[in-house]
Amino acid sequence: MGKKFMQLAAAVLAVCLAVPSAGAVTTNWNGDVMIRVGLASSSSHVLTGELESANLENNNSQGFGWGYRFGYYDGNLNFVELARTDRNTIAVSVLKTQNLRFDGSRYSSDGGGTLVGCYHIQVPGSFHSYEEAAQAAAGYEDGFVAWIDGAYQVRTGAYANKEAAQAAVPGGTVVGTSSYGMSVVKTGTNRILFQYDEGASGKLGIQPDVTGAEETRTWFDGFKYRGGFQYHRRDGGNLTVVNVVELEDYINGVACYEMGREWPLEALKAQAICARTYVMKNLNKHDSYGFDICTTANCQVYYGMGTKRVDYGPSEVSMRAVDETAGQVIKYNGRLAEVFYSSSFGGASEDAKNVWGTDTVSEYPYLCGVEDPYEADLNDRNDMSPWTKTYTAAQLTQQLQKHGLGIGTSVKSLELTYSQLGNVIRAVVRWANGQSTTISASNIRSRFDVRSIRFTVNGMGTGDVPSVPSQPPAGEGISMNGSTSVDSLEGKYVITDSGSVSALGGSTYVISGTGSVTELGQGRADGESSAVTQPGSGTVTVSGNSYTFSGGGWGHQVGMSQYGANAMARRGYSASEIIMFYFPGVQVTHY
Repeated sequence: MGKKFMQLAAAVLAVCLAVPSAGAVTTNWNGDVMIRVGLASSSSHVLTGELESANLENNNSQGFGWGYRFGYYDGNLNFVELARTDRNTIAVSVLKTQNLRFDGSRYSSDGGGTLVGCYHIQVPGSFHSYEEAAQAAAGYEDGFVAWIDGAYQVRTGAYANKEAAQAAVPGGTVVGTSSYGMSVVKTGTNRILFQYDEGASGKLGIQPDVTGAEETRTWFDGFKYRGGFQYHRRDGGNLTVVNVVELEDYINGVACYEMGREWPLEALKAQAICARTYVMKNLNKHDSYGFDICTTANCQVYYGMGTKRVDYGPSEVSMRAVDETAGQVIKYNGRLAEVFYSSSFGGASEDAKNVWGTDTVSEYPYLCGVEDPYEADLNDRNDMSPWTKTYTAAQLTQQLQKHGLGIGTSVKSLELTYSQLGNVIRAVVRWANGQSTTISASNIRSRFDVRSIRFTVNGMGTGDVPSVPSQPPAGEGISMNGSTSVDSLEGKYVITDSGSVSALGGSTYVISGTGSVTELGQGRADGESSAVTQPGSGTVTVSGNSYTFSGGGWGHQVGMSQYGANAMARRGYSASEIIMFYFPGVQVTHY
């Protein structure tokens, strides 16, 4: 998989747990759950900003739709048709109603080339249907149908100013639109096909295909998408573009990007269930911008049906994973769970309380940290874990000063506090001027520019608890008391501090010098005999002329490890077992 994919797949799903309450589910007249995905917006969480013009192109060369229907989406996201093109109209552009020019690549207010003016001549008369209006418009070389404030109009021309319009049609009534108006043109021309203005609340809808194709895949900004599109001018500015898509089509456009498209089926199924739960829980998250969910790691990475590359986008196995889990979500005590995931953990996830301050005692107990013995199976495939990053003391000072820390001084030492699971949950920077700065777990990665909160600095962790030996194979021994070796636990006894004597057997535990308790003979969950090293907790102080961060994992450390899910699937675990391992106590059920 490519580097860009890894960056996206591993990025933090959310910076904190303070997300809006789940919005009401929107279902259309077919009973499909509908999702609004922001493709272009002024929101910082959408990669493409608002646009002066937005282009669509049918993917009809592969049989996925011909022509377009224009209208709007009602409150249940049912498409209401107001106008349509013929099937041969392949590419259209939505423009804000302002003088724009097409320069051969895009429409722009400052470009050269073909002008699409925002002044028109209104044809007299009232029209009770699109058919009536279209028939009247056909009588003019540059006539078109407009939907203005809930009624059909017929207009002609596209002039740069009122004077030009009046000169072209003496005595004609010159009209325009409000600052919320939008025109649809045939891409690359000034030929207006339809105009729409419903004021501040108006949102133009475009549904690809006029032929009844079973599935549409329409090109926008280099990617092809299922479903339809919605446009509005927030605050009368440039265009916000939204993909209006059925839930399962949306999940198909997430699972293959958040996780490798050819990863094991059960891992992809776990990813699909997590993605479905997340979007259902976060409906209306970005409602102030006119959509439910964004396309980046602030929500979930979404690129629809991919690009022209045959090895990018949904695959046969990823679509099978979505299909076989259709409607499945994660719940806790009957309510949709808060789910988070990232690329890998390096050995253990972390309690969300230590990362974001979340209540994991009573409200979100399933967001506790878990020791992960699985993802290490794939360390040879995961080029982001383990990792190392080295700074000189001066470079570390500069890195922290980028974030406004330690201005006018330099790093003297670092004080790192580790959780019981071995993750750094607090860092205190001691400065040469005697002051200090405390960095919380949620900011550690960005402040130190490291991939996770699971690391040591200059090899100084709190000290690992030695792996507890399991019952050895024949001929091998168990070290006891630091010097004696025995080849079996049979016939061995433990004497308590009260003097009672019991045979070793059943569930026997070892308490280490740091207080960690581990079952004697405990191996991996699949029965393998190798034990997992459990890092200790505590605080260490590190200083010197250089600082080498050595760690594992990539991401925020909460919820499901994607590489861990991959490894578990390879070991034969089901999607439900994977989910319940990373989110203890939840249920996988239908929404």
